[in-house]
Amino acid sequence: MPPTLASLVHHSALKLTVRAGEDRLDVPVRWAHVSELADPVPYMEGGELLLITALKLDAENPEAMRRYVRRLAGAGVVGLGFAVGVNYEEIPQALVDACAQQGLPLLEVPRRTPFLAISKAVSAAIAADQYRAVTAGFAAQRELTRQALTSGPEGVLGALAAQVDGWAALYDASGAVVAAAPEWAGRRAARLTAEVERLRERAAPASSVVGGPEHDDRVELHSLGTGRRARAALAVGTAAALGTAGRYAVHSAIALLTLTTERSRSLHAAEQRVGAAVLRMLLAGEPDHARAVAGDLYGGLLDAPFRVIVAESASGAAGEPLGGLAEAVESAAARSGESVLVVPEGERLVVLAADGGAAVAACAACAAAREAARAASEQGRAEEDDLVVGLSAPSGPIAAATAYKQAEQALSVARRRGRVFVEHERLAAGSVLPLLADDAVKAFADGLLRALREHDATGRGDLVASLRAWLSRHGQWDAAAADLGVHRHTLRYRMRRVEEILGRSLDDPDVRMELWLALKATSGQ
Repeated sequence: MPPTLASLVHHSALKLTVRAGEDRLDVPVRWAHVSELADPVPYMEGGELLLITALKLDAENPEAMRRYVRRLAGAGVVGLGFAVGVNYEEIPQALVDACAQQGLPLLEVPRRTPFLAISKAVSAAIAADQYRAVTAGFAAQRELTRQALTSGPEGVLGALAAQVDGWAALYDASGAVVAAAPEWAGRRAARLTAEVERLRERAAPASSVVGGPEHDDRVELHSLGTGRRARAALAVGTAAALGTAGRYAVHSAIALLTLTTERSRSLHAAEQRVGAAVLRMLLAGEPDHARAVAGDLYGGLLDAPFRVIVAESASGAAGEPLGGLAEAVESAAARSGESVLVVPEGERLVVLAADGGAAVAACAACAAAREAARAASEQGRAEEDDLVVGLSAPSGPIAAATAYKQAEQALSVARRRGRVFVEHERLAAGSVLPLLADDAVKAFADGLLRALREHDATGRGDLVASLRAWLSRHGQWDAAAADLGVHRHTLRYRMRRVEEILGRSLDDPDVRMELWLALKATSGQ
């Protein structure tokens, strides 16, 4: 604790006597300052014990003393020490009354106590307090280091909470609570997710303070990580602002947790290299070798149905979108205790995740959020760095290559349709007709049918409508002619004209299929 007016009064060598402000002696003293100026306020910083002999003061003038004391109190001076036996044999009553009225502690300093002795006492107490704080800080650092080596992040949080007499929590890259100490602090930490998200948007290192009337505590948030993007965050909740020892403990915890985070990143990078090898083996049709290389690293991921996710940014460049998706998938898998294989593959991200698990759900949620943001934007289209994601049907190690192709196909459809997320199963269960909306398909259809439309435009027949009716009736002449209201011989003549104009035979099923799709693709024209 820093020195207080009470500790100075109780100092046996100083012999100080309280003459006013007895109820405010517990105020900390930042320094003891001697000034005989009539107005020393411009030279005050607040927290000082001002020592005077009233050499230049009219100390017996009540109005002058009221103004003087009021100025001192307004400047943050915590006490006034008056030396008797120098200019005044005793403290003038005007000064005593002014201090009592303002509530400013007034200490009588006997002639045998020099001001230097008071200054030395304050300085020594401040130095002792700082020494205690530094010593406690080093002790806290040793304990936090021991916990980091023996118990990991959970041990660091527990030791930190004890040191600051509060609570501490660790958040992962997605803003989810990884660990908290004591256990009850997890609920409090979970309510700060929005603040953690805002902190992560700032370049690391970053910090912020959360507190106010609506909170029961004061919470400091600190980003963790050495890169521009924070990899984790630390929250420290206390009843009041941290002192020197508490600050040492927090800074030590930040350093230790950052080291842990960076070490985890190195291990994660090595795990990704193993994952890339496992993926290559699966795609090469070598599931047994893939299992042997993976070992226990991916748990039972390769022994149960999984999904393949292929993602890339709309601009074709890797960056923040893919990194954000990887973090969301990995964090969701970690929280649910499931295994996931995440492999950056050039400008793509490939993920193997358990079918129906939290990682797949997190991927869909991330894509849905971006889809909603796109819909709400003024342009109604993706930003250049937006995501495009394709999801395969459930698969196993033997059919991993097929699942990869399915994810690629879904990704291609998502890109063409301007979507963020497409599931291959939805494509297989739906209709092929929506695919005809592609501009390339429409261009092909226009080119294929142009000659027939130009013929009809001259008024020499209705070949396009006749072709549509004939194809819709699967080549049945009487039914198609009835639909058109013409004789079947007229319809036969028109179909021969179609063959002549197009230079293609309607007996060829491929020709009939192409013409039917072309008619469907241009049905709105």
